[in-house]
Amino acid sequence: MDFIGTVKGWVGALTELGLMLIALAIVVGLLYGGSIPFFGNATANIIAFIDSLGKAGLSGLIALGVILWVFSQRRLS
Repeated sequence: MDFIGTVKGWVGALTELGLMLIALAIVVGLLYGGSIPFFGNATANIIAFIDSLGKAGLSGLIALGVILWVFSQRRLS
């Protein structure tokens, strides 16, 4: 059972790292604009993602609720 805890720790750490990189990409994109090497165009990708959720109607709202629920269930160790 310790293996499952170890895997959960790694997944949690990778998720945190991913969220930090997304936040960094947004800040760098806002400061420098356009497509940035390594980060790409993160702000345009996020806007397109939100736009696609908005066009999906009720299913987009449900998907957004599931995404928010998954991220709210994270626990920092």
